[in-house]
Amino acid sequence: MRTLVIGDIHGALRALVQVLERADIQADDYLIFLGDYADGWSETPEVMDFLIGYQKKQRCLFLRGNHDALCCEFLLGKEMDTLWRLHGGKATEKAYRNVSAERKKAHIDFLNSLENYYLDSKNRLFLHAGFTNLRGIAHEHFEQMYYWDRTLWELACSVSLPKTDKYYPNRLKLYNEIYIGHTPTT
Repeated sequence: MRTLVIGDIHGALRALVQVLERADIQADDYLIFLGDYADGWSETPEVMDFLIGYQKKQRCLFLRGNHDALCCEFLLGKEMDTLWRLHGGKATEKAYRNVSAERKKAHIDFLNSLENYYLDSKNRLFLHAGFTNLRGIAHEHFEQMYYWDRTLWELACSVSLPKTDKYYPNRLKLYNEIYIGHTPTT
């Protein structure tokens, strides 16, 4: 059994399907999606439909990203700001213009079912963005940090110390491995 981690689809159905095909997904594979299924490319509703259906035939875990939280607010009819539209929301807004209320409800249910993080039996942490509490994810005061924080990535990038060094950040010592999406790396 393989554990495969996929992050930041951002409404790109064709790219998602291509990744899954190239990964040659097997029946016993476990797929962990790190969030941000929405916003960016023009196929957010199709991505949602695909993932909802895919979890019926493949073992999957879906985590919440910041764009998923924003997309859910949009689908619930909340007033969205210009910044969201500039960061991919405009494509999502346009893509949902002709989507039925029933289909939107299924997408809202899916978005509300997303987990904030996952800690496996090997002490590997999976989340969209990060956490700030020095004692770990279970002690985080604001759940939004799991899908908005960038300091975990910044901290990991800035550390050149060996893990055994007394000045190595405690936050990075808590877990054997940490898998995140959220921050572009190229």
